[in-house]
Amino acid sequence: MTNPKFSVLLPTHNRLDLLTRAITTVRQQDYTNWEIIVSDNDSEDGIEDYINSLNDSRIKYVATDQFVPVTDNWNNALKHSDGDYVIMLGDDDGLLNGYFSILCKLIEKHGFPDFVYTGALLYAYPNVIPNCEQGFLKSYKNRSIYQNQTNEFLLESEIARQYVLDSMNFKVEFDYNMQFSLVSKKLINKLKVYGDFYQSPYPDYYASNVIMWCAERILVVPANLVVVGISPKSFGFYYFNNAEEAGNKFLNNLPSEEMVETLKKTILPGPVMNTSWLMSMETLARNLSATMSLKPNYDRYRLLQICAVFADLINKKRDAEPAYLELKSLLTEKEWREYGEPLFLKTVETPEVDRTAVAQKVLQSTGSHPAVAMPNIKGDFSTILDVFQQVKPINNL
Repeated sequence: MTNPKFSVLLPTHNRLDLLTRAITTVRQQDYTNWEIIVSDNDSEDGIEDYINSLNDSRIKYVATDQFVPVTDNWNNALKHSDGDYVIMLGDDDGLLNGYFSILCKLIEKHGFPDFVYTGALLYAYPNVIPNCEQGFLKSYKNRSIYQNQTNEFLLESEIARQYVLDSMNFKVEFDYNMQFSLVSKKLINKLKVYGDFYQSPYPDYYASNVIMWCAERILVVPANLVVVGISPKSFGFYYFNNAEEAGNKFLNNLPSEEMVETLKKTILPGPVMNTSWLMSMETLARNLSATMSLKPNYDRYRLLQICAVFADLINKKRDAEPAYLELKSLLTEKEWREYGEPLFLKTVETPEVDRTAVAQKVLQSTGSHPAVAMPNIKGDFSTILDVFQQVKPINNL
């Protein structure tokens, strides 16, 4: 395979202003054998007209018949792609200069791996993150998956599978965002035996872990090649601004009734994020059950929910009291004795001035998201296009 074709999946919904920037970061690359699949999820802001105005046959516009869950829209975009390698971008994300040309050389050099896990930057638009009026640009370079390397390397399968086992244990040791992963169509086709490539309420949680488990050859490229955006219209905005309910409405994703029924004795009140993580891992375990015995750590999931509910109670958040009462009624005697009672005493004893800090420590005590330093990159970045124009990927070819 020479000059491979790259497919950029761009699902969108009523975010034309952001979509135009994401598309620009693709069109201004120095490599031409690519396509963009814009899957329009029932938008009303003229996305089709904009795509037609570009008059670029490499950019395909497809649309859903109605507003569908984000997982369905992602699969709709994938269905219409025909590239050799596929990357999923959110419409508030972008590629950095040289993305295709750098990766084209590296995948050929390393025998066309099943997928490539790249370095990335995290960009927050101004005034999106609380108390961050100027926004920020940060690097993921200290994540353990990069092994403090600057050059590309093949990831050992034992390490890759351990990452998935950590995910099953509700501990994040690599980033699940699909922007990090350039996936071969060969691997995607291989995974059709399990159904759609994107599954569960959190399709990135599922897909990132299934490729990490099933891929035979994984190339890690630490160079920063993509930008993960947090805009006023992204799920990240809802997450960082404590508006999870609005964020879930934005995703429009619901678990199957069958899975909810199966896990009803496991599920606890608390963040939908953790419960969707549970659903993703349960889906993965079921799909791989014929070849491997995997099982989510239900006790760890419940601990995350317990700590989250008590953190809200300590912070005196709205609706924390009803969630606490429901949680208490569902805990086992052992859970109440080991976690509930000590956390309740902490809630009662914490001085008002210390509540925010204590609540944060309660959340961090689970170890679900190990703290990793993310260095700031200086610059004046009003939009993600400023990042594209000013930041060059580290290229050690």
